[in-house]
Amino acid sequence: MKHITTKSEQKSFNGIQGVYTHQSESTQCEMEFSVYVPENLKKEKLACLFYLSGLTCTQDNVTTKSGFQKYASKNDLIIVCPDTSPRGTYFDDEHDDYDFGSGAGFYLNATQKPWAKNYQMYDYIVKELPKIIESNFPIDIKRMGIFGHSMGGHGALTIGLKNPDTFKSISAFSPIVAPSQCPWGQKALSGYLGKDEKNWKEYDATQLVLDGHSSPNTILIDQGKSDNFLKEQLKPELFETACKQKNQALKLRMQPGFDHSYFFISSFMQDHIEFHADNLKSI
Repeated sequence: MKHITTKSEQKSFNGIQGVYTHQSESTQCEMEFSVYVPENLKKEKLACLFYLSGLTCTQDNVTTKSGFQKYASKNDLIIVCPDTSPRGTYFDDEHDDYDFGSGAGFYLNATQKPWAKNYQMYDYIVKELPKIIESNFPIDIKRMGIFGHSMGGHGALTIGLKNPDTFKSISAFSPIVAPSQCPWGQKALSGYLGKDEKNWKEYDATQLVLDGHSSPNTILIDQGKSDNFLKEQLKPELFETACKQKNQALKLRMQPGFDHSYFFISSFMQDHIEFHADNLKSI
C-alpha cells in the first residue's frame, strides 16, 4: 500500500469525506487531495470519478462548494479531487499571477526550466494518483471517469481523450477547450512547453479530436451563457465543430443565465454525477 497521511475525515450523507496528503514522485513535493467514499455496505469495489479544479483552486473548492457528496452517495461513486499544481516550490514569479504557476498547473508535463522539475501534473493525474487511490480506497480501476471545471475541464478533456482505456467517461463545466487559441492557454502552454506551438497540440482538446483521439461515450459539457470568459477564453463552438467533423458524440448544453462560478457548477453537479454513473455502470 502506498503511504498517505490523513488530514481530516468527516461524515457526509452516507459516506466519509476525507482529505489526505502524500509525497509525490511526479511533482517531487507533498500533494493534497480529497476523496469521498460512500457507505458501501456490500464492501464492493466502486466506480470512481476524478474531478479536476480550475485556476486558483485547490481540492477544497469543489469539496466544500459543489455539493457532490449527496449525489455520489446516492450513486455509489467515489470522488477524487486532486490539487491544481505542485505546492511548496518558490520559483521566480511562481506566485505572482493567478493564471500561471501556483494554482495553475494546466494538467500537463512541463518541459521548460524551472517548471519541468515539479510541474508534471499530467503524469501525476494519469499515472501516479490512480495507483495511490487504488492502494488505499475500494475503487474499481476499470470503471473510472473524469470531469472538471474551466482549466480542470481542459484537463478532463485532454486526459480523457488521450487515455480512453483508463477514463471511460468524460464531462466538463465551462472548459477551456482550445488553449492554443485563447490568452489563458497561450500563456500557460508557452510558459510550460516553450514557444513552439507544435508541442502544444497534445494538450489542446480541440486539436486532439481533430487528430483522431476520441472517447467511447458521449462527452457532456455544460457552459453558462452569461459566463464572462465565454467568448475570449472558452470558445466551446471550436470543440463542437471538431467533434462534428470527427463524429465524436458530444452533448453541449448552453445554460441561460449562468456564469463561471460554483453556483453554476452546483446547479448541474447532479446531472454530471448521474451521467458518469450511467456510463460506468454499463462497463
